Amino acid sequence: MRTEFVDRVEHMAELRALAEGLFSGRGGAVVLDSVAGMGKTSLLGAFARLAETDPDLRALRVVAAHCHPGIGPGLVYGPVVDLMLPLARAVKQPGPVRQFLSFTRRGLVKSAPELLSAMVPGLGTAFTVGQEVTRASLAAGSMPLDSLQPFQQGVAMQITDAVLELARPDAPVVLTIDDVQHIDPSSMLVIDRLLRHLADAPLGLVLSHTTDAAHGGGHAAMVEEMLQRWADDGVLTRRRLGGLPSDAIHELVRITHPTAPASFSEKLAQLTGGHAIFVRLCLDGWRQDAGDEIDLPPSLSRVVEARMRILSDEDRELLAVASTQGAVFLSRVVASVLDARDTDVMERLRRIAGTGLIELTAPPSWAASEAADCYRFQHGALWRVIYESQSPGQSRTRHAKVARALAAERGDDRTLPLLLEIASHLRRGGPGCLPASAEAHYELARLAATEGLSFAEAEQHCEEAIRAARALPSGDPVRDRLLIQATELLLSLTEVRWRGNSTPAGGPDIDALAAEAEAAAVRCAVPELRIRTALLRGKTLLATEGLVPSLAKLREAVDLAEAHGDPVALFVAKVEYGRQVSKRRLSDGLAQLQEAERLYATDPRLGRRDDPVLQHARNLGEMQLGVSLFDSGHLEEALVRLRRCTERLAGDSLRAELPIALNYLAQVYVALGEVAEAEEVLRRALDFEAERGGDSGWHAYNAALLAHLLVQRRSGSAEGLRLMEDAWAETERTWLANLVPIVRNLYAQALLEAAEPPADARDRAARLLVDTIVETRRSGMVRSEIAALSLRSGVLLEQGEREEAEVCAREALRVLNEVGDMPALRTEEVLHQVATVLHAAGNHAEAGALLARARAEIMRKADNITDARLREGFLRDVPLNRRVLDAERGRP
Repeated sequence: MRTEFVDRVEHMAELRALAEGLFSGRGGAVVLDSVAGMGKTSLLGAFARLAETDPDLRALRVVAAHCHPGIGPGLVYGPVVDLMLPLARAVKQPGPVRQFLSFTRRGLVKSAPELLSAMVPGLGTAFTVGQEVTRASLAAGSMPLDSLQPFQQGVAMQITDAVLELARPDAPVVLTIDDVQHIDPSSMLVIDRLLRHLADAPLGLVLSHTTDAAHGGGHAAMVEEMLQRWADDGVLTRRRLGGLPSDAIHELVRITHPTAPASFSEKLAQLTGGHAIFVRLCLDGWRQDAGDEIDLPPSLSRVVEARMRILSDEDRELLAVASTQGAVFLSRVVASVLDARDTDVMERLRRIAGTGLIELTAPPSWAASEAADCYRFQHGALWRVIYESQSPGQSRTRHAKVARALAAERGDDRTLPLLLEIASHLRRGGPGCLPASAEAHYELARLAATEGLSFAEAEQHCEEAIRAARALPSGDPVRDRLLIQATELLLSLTEVRWRGNSTPAGGPDIDALAAEAEAAAVRCAVPELRIRTALLRGKTLLATEGLVPSLAKLREAVDLAEAHGDPVALFVAKVEYGRQVSKRRLSDGLAQLQEAERLYATDPRLGRRDDPVLQHARNLGEMQLGVSLFDSGHLEEALVRLRRCTERLAGDSLRAELPIALNYLAQVYVALGEVAEAEEVLRRALDFEAERGGDSGWHAYNAALLAHLLVQRRSGSAEGLRLMEDAWAETERTWLANLVPIVRNLYAQALLEAAEPPADARDRAARLLVDTIVETRRSGMVRSEIAALSLRSGVLLEQGEREEAEVCAREALRVLNEVGDMPALRTEEVLHQVATVLHAAGNHAEAGALLARARAEIMRKADNITDARLREGFLRDVPLNRRVLDAERGRP
């Protein structure tokens, strides 16, 4: 009997009840919380043994996984793979899949995506598409990860569905994950999905959680926060394991040392407070001639030191070296660090194992084919005490040697767990390991993002690479190169969390990082790096300082690209600058995008189909040019271009930009009065992103556009308002700086124009519009400022505040006159609204002149439409156009 498992009757009863409920299709989840050493692992093991021996539970499958403290949360999908492998092997698989899964036993499979793709039908395609999109986006540096994260969400959904399918009422499954405080974020995402489906599934989940570091910040604090959120949501139950009670300790003494005096168990309970690790250590050290005497030092380290006295100094050093590799270690690595013969070290470790301090265990998968012996320390507390007994210098030196020993394993053919272990030792290996540590963590970040679609893990590795690079001597070219690479990747990964300030919650100081990378590129004197970092800085300035300083930096990137003479760099820079400058002055953006289109058409070097950067820039440029033509009044040409663009993107394997192109196409349909076509396009966009899963700013924008159409019909008003609320909530979660004010304005407009508005619609709309005005005056998003001012003037007029309404309307008109036509803004709509307010204020002549301008704007757009049916629909079926034209004719 394991000593830590005595008297866990209550907890075992709860686990048994969870298991019994699975046979009725009632799933659930439990977290076992405690400080280290209270017996959580033993409880999980005892539950697994109960499932094997109890006749009522024999149909139950208990599948266990363990999170690795030495590697930490960087092992992408680590516990998910550990859980899926036994489940997949239990199901009859096709021959090739069966053969592939057999490779895992020999450590021949390098990545979690490979394994998961073999086990989950269709997942390989999702990974492949997501990987290609991610590589293209990170290489281009211009697509926000908002467009990529849905792929990660989609992967999690498919894995969750596969696990649920493997659990049947006649063969339910309990998944256990030990030491969940070390779990990787990608696996957390899968668990989150699973928890939402357990209530009616024959599947249970049991997690063990050591709480020691939960309030110290970092990853452990994030896990604690997530566990509590799940508990608050009611999808799992948290149970705390305390110390063993006196009667349990008495029973334990009777089982392990039946000849011990009765008073021994009483003293043991008093001295240890029931702490399972202390109880076990004292029992291991008890001798028959000691009677009831217990010499318990006040700290665990002294208990360990007492047990270590039986070893020679050389063997104590050997264990200290072994602990440097981790709680699990290889004899070969220990021998390499000590510069000793492998056979001698194996023999010494075999003798030490006789003391109970260490025990033989299965090697990690990447070492499965090694001839070395693999050991583990008796428990984590023992390993930690021995490891911490080293001096800082000893620890750094040994970590560096362990890293070298592990790096010699398999040359370049290394699996992710091995790469993670090497990186963890380089990180602790002192100044001499800094360049290698920075390189290793950058490579891990790149792999996590592009191979595993695991962006949270990639962020962590980027931050470590930047820390290591910064510690290198100033002016070192390796330092500058690594700073640029890691910073560019980190900022791409965190872009979805930029919320209009320089330090997003839980993220880096984005503009300081971009400026640091830009300075490093200047020192490197490599034109390509200077162009890329200037583009990157333009993006961070947009979030932190607003549009105007951003445009200056993006213009600098265009100038650098022109001076460099590289057509690819120039094309990418012009597309990015054209997209952003359109927000300030539409004509300038249109000119840049048309020039980029001419470059693409005339330079054969830009037509390469195998370059993801070019393809990505081409897609963004093509759709932006289409919508810019629409914004400037060329509706028919925009319709032709955007139809062609969406058809091409729909046939593409990646389709990452398709929701954006569909959004633009829907806007054109609405402007032409073809509302049914617009709704169809928007629903298509929403369905496409629903299949991928996860939040997306463009999904929110498309939902808001559809909601705005629905609310104007009495039959769709309630549905539209619900959809709009969901769209705004999703916008707040994703927070793409350019979309936030647009969706907020749409929300306000929907409240004001709803066929069946809520009672507080006007007040809510007013608050939303004021928020947009305040925000856009800081960010420089003029188009949304004009729209908000115009809409707010109407609200003030309805509230009887005519003077304030006129001030607001005139300010909207002033800004519009200053900047001209703007994207995502209909000039005639603003003119009509201002005319309405001025007419109510008694300025009839001025209002009439503005109506004439609005009519001229509508007719200018109509004259650009050559198709008679489209032109007639534009003039007849668009409510605003009818109102303006009727007002001009003097009709009511």
